[in-house]
Amino acid sequence: MSPKNQQGQKKLADEMKNAMRSLGATVSIVTSVKEGSRYAMTATAISSLSFDPPALLVCVNQNTGMHEALSDGNDFCVNALNSHQEELSENCAWKLEAGKRFNEGNWKTSKSGIPYLADAQVSIHCHIDGSYDYGSHTIFIGKIHNIINADHIDPLLYLNGEYFTRHSEKKS
Repeated sequence: MSPKNQQGQKKLADEMKNAMRSLGATVSIVTSVKEGSRYAMTATAISSLSFDPPALLVCVNQNTGMHEALSDGNDFCVNALNSHQEELSENCAWKLEAGKRFNEGNWKTSKSGIPYLADAQVSIHCHIDGSYDYGSHTIFIGKIHNIINADHIDPLLYLNGEYFTRHSEKKS
């Protein structure tokens, strides 16, 4: 690729990052286990895929430990966070190293050995049912096998680089 094309691609990538900031999303923590090690990653690149069969997709950067766990076909859980769980989001995004991410929060272990947040907005337990590499990320398809819903709806939301709740204009 020529230097001019590289500059054009970088500019387009920067514009895309700015555009994505305008797409508000529920904040989730994706969890998995590989060879006895637990993984947790904050994510907003999650979407429903199908109701028949029930499935969702998760986009994961290929340079992460979570990518290694999911690439091996390990089960995973999407834990959509409640409005009071901003600290957990930050812990699993950047604040804590991987081995310390489960020191805080109401973590439980599913029958299949996957960690999940007992007080999450919803915990969606999945088996890997396919993947597709694209650029720097892999799209993992999760076939849903169990869902644990909270009694109320009060998600933690992320928009334009900031946390929000449905009750406040701006959280932080």
